[in-house]
Amino acid sequence: VPERPTLGNTDYAFEMAISNIRYGEGVTKEIGMDLQNFGARRVCLMTDKNLSKLPPVNAVLNSLAKYGINFEVYDNVRVEPTDQSFLDAIHFAKKGEFDAYVAVGGGSVIDTCKAANLYASSPSSEFLDYVNAPIGKGKPVTVPLKPLIAVPTTSGTGSETTGVAIFDFKELKVKTGIASRAIKPTLGIIDPLHTLSMPERIVANSGFDVLCHALESYTALPYNQRSPCPSNPLNRPAYQGSNPVSDVWALHALRIVAKYLKRAIRNPEDREARANMLLASAFAGIGFGNAGVHLCHGMSYPISGLVKTYKPKDYNVDHSLVPHGLSVVLTSPAVFAFTAQIHPERHLEAAEILGADIRTARIKDAGLILADTLRKFLFDLNVDDGLAAIGYSKADIPALVKGTLPQERVTKLSPRPQTEEDLAALFEASMKLY
Repeated sequence: VPERPTLGNTDYAFEMAISNIRYGEGVTKEIGMDLQNFGARRVCLMTDKNLSKLPPVNAVLNSLAKYGINFEVYDNVRVEPTDQSFLDAIHFAKKGEFDAYVAVGGGSVIDTCKAANLYASSPSSEFLDYVNAPIGKGKPVTVPLKPLIAVPTTSGTGSETTGVAIFDFKELKVKTGIASRAIKPTLGIIDPLHTLSMPERIVANSGFDVLCHALESYTALPYNQRSPCPSNPLNRPAYQGSNPVSDVWALHALRIVAKYLKRAIRNPEDREARANMLLASAFAGIGFGNAGVHLCHGMSYPISGLVKTYKPKDYNVDHSLVPHGLSVVLTSPAVFAFTAQIHPERHLEAAEILGADIRTARIKDAGLILADTLRKFLFDLNVDDGLAAIGYSKADIPALVKGTLPQERVTKLSPRPQTEEDLAALFEASMKLY
């Protein structure tokens, strides 16, 4: 590593890692052939109870049957997984001794399958060994994993391209995860037919996740300002800060969101819009999977983890939950008003892509302009009016701040450092949006 006497111990390089992806209407029918090509003998198919009855899983089962693939189904994935639901899936994977995995679903399913593959491939590891510090030990993954094919059915997480798996750590009431290039899927099968069965609010909330992935990775701390510089490339984090390659994907995803998200939500028959949002999800995944996200995501984890009684429309679940995309987007106006002091021109560019007229804008107003643009966008799509509308009050702010503090992996990528007081002010500003 070259000496950097002037900048202290900041990084000097970034690395690009993504899964192979294959796109096309009906491309799911090729999965059986892919598994044959891998030489797979025993395959684990992971999904959730709702999806197990829907066309995407059916398409995968037909392909497995057609090519004579021996498989077992695990359909017990929890929407918004917990440490316990991860452990159940890991137990199933260890017992099954599988040599390949297929995940069919949204981010919850794909993330669960990544964790199952990891711990089944490293059977002597404790669960917290690979979980992000400071909650877990954050050890680098050095064991070889089995092939994993991810088939996304929501246009949101981009999990089919990234080495990140997120879950609720129940004991601390906080979301955390595992982040390592080694756990990214071998192949993402992006089949736009699978988005046609998505209900309206799921399209909206997963689309908000894409929106924030793009905005946060584009405005994140630049990679060459992130410290420490790793002593070994193995220790360079998956989330490295904004960089010239991630920027391209983030901006492209943002343009697609601006053009197609409202159409995809309002008209389930709009195949062009739904297909483009599925691509935008993968593009944003390539961006944030290497640059990282920052405060919207860091603050979203306690918003999801401390949920009381909120149950969203269009989600068939037996437990309270704040959908991930909703928990992320509700703080976005406050967050970008706060971060825009640093790189205001990037915030202004994002506002323009989302429809703001910036011809007479002053650079110092970049944050307010982006915040207003986001509020208008959310208002047009009937999004709950801030954290108060999903069950939180000012009395919850200390607990929300406490839940954000362990999210250093992402909060450290905010271009503007934040104190506990800053976080409290951001939560307070997000109680009501309109």
